Amino acid sequence: MALTTSAATPHPLQTPAHRLEENAEQNRREILAAAALAFMEQGYAATSIDTVAIRLGATKGRIYYHYRSKADLFFEVHREAMLMNLEVIRPIAGSDTAAKERLRRMALAHAHLVMEHLPFQRVSVQGVEMHLTGSTTPEQRSTLQSLIAMRDEYEGFFIDVLEAGIASGDFRELSARMVVKPLLGALNWLTMWYRPAPGETAGMRAQIADQHAAFVLGGVLNR
Repeated sequence: MALTTSAATPHPLQTPAHRLEENAEQNRREILAAAALAFMEQGYAATSIDTVAIRLGATKGRIYYHYRSKADLFFEVHREAMLMNLEVIRPIAGSDTAAKERLRRMALAHAHLVMEHLPFQRVSVQGVEMHLTGSTTPEQRSTLQSLIAMRDEYEGFFIDVLEAGIASGDFRELSARMVVKPLLGALNWLTMWYRPAPGETAGMRAQIADQHAAFVLGGVLNR
């Protein structure tokens, strides 16, 4: 009698490499999403790997397979937030439109990023320095420096647009490097008070973003 073959799931060693990579990336993203929520709701100090595992509905081993410590996990959440911010803001800042229009679009985009990815953005605003200064490994300190560089790059896009607007006369004679601090502070304050409302629509979020952009522009426009 001929043996029949089954459609059983292939052994991991027989799984195509790209499938393994996709699965690992999906697993990593699920861990980061759970960690971002935990850090946002409980803060860095009160969050543990156990906390993240419970929220994820998995064992700690699933997390430790990708991240060696809570600090490494926090760094990675922060890094993901900065990557998504840079990806969205970079092309707007580099466009050839007028400075005041670029700043408006950047403010709109930043507000939407906060509302659509609140846990990640909240962790980014928390900042790694206040939680981890003096308690990092050499490797973590290197990662911290790369995060600070990303934050400086992000801030730099706003500085460049502010300086362009000052030079064109659209913005008041201000120090761009000084003004960018309260400007980004106003945008990031959205992470402190915004929480999605029941039944919230895209139109409601757009209204919030529009008001934030108007407030930011109002502080620098040359009237």
